[in-house]
Amino acid sequence: MARWALGVAVAAAALTGCTDPDGAATQPPDASGADASPIPNADATDASPSPTVEAAPETGEPDRIAAVRRPDTAREAARRLTWAQRVIDDPSAPPRALVRAARQQQLVYRELGTRSRWDTAVLAGVPAALRPQVRANVASRREFRALHGNDLADTLPAWRIVAPAPAEELLRYYRRGEQSYGIGWEYLAAINLVETAMGRIRGTSVAGAQGPMQFLPSTWAKWGRGGDIEDPRDAIQAAARYLAHDGGARPERLAGALFRYNNSLHYVRGVTHLAEVMEHDPRAFYGYYHWDVYYLTSQGDVRLPVGYERKRPVPVERWLARHHQR
Repeated sequence: MARWALGVAVAAAALTGCTDPDGAATQPPDASGADASPIPNADATDASPSPTVEAAPETGEPDRIAAVRRPDTAREAARRLTWAQRVIDDPSAPPRALVRAARQQQLVYRELGTRSRWDTAVLAGVPAALRPQVRANVASRREFRALHGNDLADTLPAWRIVAPAPAEELLRYYRRGEQSYGIGWEYLAAINLVETAMGRIRGTSVAGAQGPMQFLPSTWAKWGRGGDIEDPRDAIQAAARYLAHDGGARPERLAGALFRYNNSLHYVRGVTHLAEVMEHDPRAFYGYYHWDVYYLTSQGDVRLPVGYERKRPVPVERWLARHHQR
């Protein structure tokens, strides 16, 4: 049962997904190690280890960022990523600082998704310990971008953007799915992020998929066990149940289960990269949790903030004329 995902990481709503096992395509081989655009290893060049404006001026130091924005150079991208990651990895970081760091991280990765010429310089400019995470996040971004080609929308979607459930509440649901069905919580979180920005996107896809994990009603009838398709607890448990049925609790079959959830190798690889980042650094979840909804259009990325609500599509140019983009 193919369906169109909403998707924050993809952010152009152009995926297929949550496939009914009775009519699924052949499962692919393990695709977790492949990248759409391989990122060079920079170890040989350097072996050393809604936002507001901050009062401190921006300097060359990675712990001083004056405003969240897209980087103009590879050096700036590396500096902003380094600062953002330090904040995200700090359990004592104030909530406001964590939100700003996460949004800065997201903007840099979206920019790097289309700037492969920056790869070597960015990797050389971040600490060695951060390089694997940078590679994985950029590779994930490029996988999702590859799904769309040049067929980009001229209108913004008829969606409603809402605040997600609290981070700790979602973590409990992911971990319950792992305990009950053997699907790593990191994979459930990655799917939730990609499908609806962890529940921020409210809207039915063009194929009729619904809820935070984007199930077609027919698939939900089989796997939802009488729950509420819009409830994050019920939806996450159903996703874990669905993936486990296809063998996802076994490492050698996880890629195949993800492919049945969404019939795209780009999707499988993109989700896997995000999940593997969280496996190696569980704090990464708190960065992803605060990522905004971006919709990829013919005019570029358009941020859809909490409070965005449209009952019918709106022309991109009209929206951009009234809403400044970072």
